[in-house]
Amino acid sequence: MDHKVTIKEVAELAGVSKSTVSRYLNRGYVSEEKRELVRQAIAQTGFKSNFFAKRLKTKESKLIGIVLPRMDSVTVGKLLTGINRVLDPAGYQVLVQVSQLSQRRELDAMRSLQQQGVDGILVDSVGLTDAHAELVQELTLPVVFTGQEYAGLTCIKVDDYAAGHLMGAYLRQLGHRHAVFAGVSESDKAVGCERKQGFLDGFGVQTAYDVLAGAPAAAAEEACVGFVETGFDFLSAYDKTAAMWAAQPSVIVGATDNISLGILRYLHKRGLYVPEAVSVTGFGGYDVGAVVYPALTTVAFDFELVGMKAAQAVLDGLHDEPLNLGGPAPMHLIQRESVRDLGKPFVPEQSTGITL
Repeated sequence: MDHKVTIKEVAELAGVSKSTVSRYLNRGYVSEEKRELVRQAIAQTGFKSNFFAKRLKTKESKLIGIVLPRMDSVTVGKLLTGINRVLDPAGYQVLVQVSQLSQRRELDAMRSLQQQGVDGILVDSVGLTDAHAELVQELTLPVVFTGQEYAGLTCIKVDDYAAGHLMGAYLRQLGHRHAVFAGVSESDKAVGCERKQGFLDGFGVQTAYDVLAGAPAAAAEEACVGFVETGFDFLSAYDKTAAMWAAQPSVIVGATDNISLGILRYLHKRGLYVPEAVSVTGFGGYDVGAVVYPALTTVAFDFELVGMKAAQAVLDGLHDEPLNLGGPAPMHLIQRESVRDLGKPFVPEQSTGITL
């Protein structure tokens, strides 16, 4: 009987760890030097042929492909945590590809993952299109999307409109009448459109004016919302904050906590105290929002639960089980120090928090 080569034996022959061999097999990052050592060890032991023979025999790779928009994101980290909490006990590993916020790369990654023999695909999408729907019809495996919504596709997301509405209504209740919404491109339907529209409706205005074009004449008498487009990254928001501050709002609303942290940093460097000079809020519920000073008021989402539900949906699709997606993931408003109630005299709080 032929000896069955193990990952441990390959690792020992190559002089690397078992995790390095696993990453090599799953097309994860391995340095060029170690990659060559593993390749040679696999060639000597015949492990690779055994690995793929098993895949052909069972018609299962026990691999799930994941497409992420970016890696440097708190949301992505929590999403992956939820995904792994479901897939790992079920005996599945993941292959990850990053789209770099590109819809074209997102589609290419989905095709690539099928070619690599994954059993199912989970996509944290930057924006769903007809091309996505057409590709899903071509693929012969379950595909689940998070972050966005599209008719006819299996999608799991937070309720971005409701979150925006909750924040808008809360700020109006505290007496705010002039806000600036720091949002992202409308190519992102969830955050760029739904979340912004929910905020406008909750704040009680129909449309947002372009901050760079100047405030409307009636802004002093009526509630109004200015809009500044920024990216998801901290630096992009930081660079756009001068224009937001020039509009003289009572509150600046970042479409994500990351955007809001960039805004807080800009205001702090210029000695503009929050919330005395201006209030700042965000969306996401990132842990860092609780330790900056002032602590950030935000709408918190359960992204870990989104990941768990998405992973379970992929497994249900693999086993022909009925999908039970439930409603949107829960969210809640976290009221902290970064928002001022304009109906009350301002009393500075004494704190020794951490300032980013």
